[in-house]
Amino acid sequence: MALVLPPLNAVRAFVAAARHQSFSRAAQELHVTHGAVSRQIKGLEADLGVALFERRVRQVVLTVEGQAFYAQAEAGLALIGHAATALRSGAAGRAVRINVRPSFAVRWLIPRLPDFVARHPGIEPEVVTSTATPARAPEGFDVAVRRGLQGWPASLQVAPFLEDEAFAVASPALLRSMHRPVESPRDLAAFVLLGARSRKGDWDDWCRQAGIGRLKAAGRLHLDHLHLVFQAAIDGLGLAMAPRSLWGNDLRQQRLVALLPRHGLPLDRYYYGISPEASEETRCFVKWLEAAQDL
Repeated sequence: MALVLPPLNAVRAFVAAARHQSFSRAAQELHVTHGAVSRQIKGLEADLGVALFERRVRQVVLTVEGQAFYAQAEAGLALIGHAATALRSGAAGRAVRINVRPSFAVRWLIPRLPDFVARHPGIEPEVVTSTATPARAPEGFDVAVRRGLQGWPASLQVAPFLEDEAFAVASPALLRSMHRPVESPRDLAAFVLLGARSRKGDWDDWCRQAGIGRLKAAGRLHLDHLHLVFQAAIDGLGLAMAPRSLWGNDLRQQRLVALLPRHGLPLDRYYYGISPEASEETRCFVKWLEAAQDL
């Protein structure tokens, strides 16, 4: 059965609005009117049957469904753009295909990619997201990044990358609404605890690490992917157990704050894998990847 695609112009308008969290800035980027962007997104929401944005006074915020669609749609448009650029320039051989999990793409890689593109304008990074292990990846790749040493094909050269640990994080607005400080692990019982279905044990593991057993929280809410958990925490739905590797932009922009910094949960470190016959462009990307840990 053929795929039924949504209107691609509307998807382009949605991705721009989601990136800027603003219809007006999206209109400026696309050189159209605010009304045109609004109509495109309303049409896309009607086509998909879900609300992608929550309209607030002078602000639009992605819904949970919008965040999930944005993670995939942005990567999809980027792939189309890179493919077209490669054909126009005859530089298809200079592309580097990068296989990462969706949360790592949204929270770590994509915010840093402009630096790579600026330093290496002749190399086209193609980001492919997958929750499968590298050994079971449905598409070929030049570089893959995953946690741990399980699930790597024997043909790849695997090297250690990021060390990581997780902390409880919350939106500043949620903390202000509680009117009470968070001074000990047991204080978190007053909140809803957010978790990803792919990392169901993080909160219980953190509690054991903190020496308090299982926490009887005000509630628990599980979402499909970790980047949805981040968005739910930003929107004040509860506390997230967040890997330090993925929260950088949110802390810098004060969308999230870390709680109880002395109580971290050690996580499996990240590794990257490349083919022994990797191209010069792939090795250039890997060299940048290692340096980008400090960006």
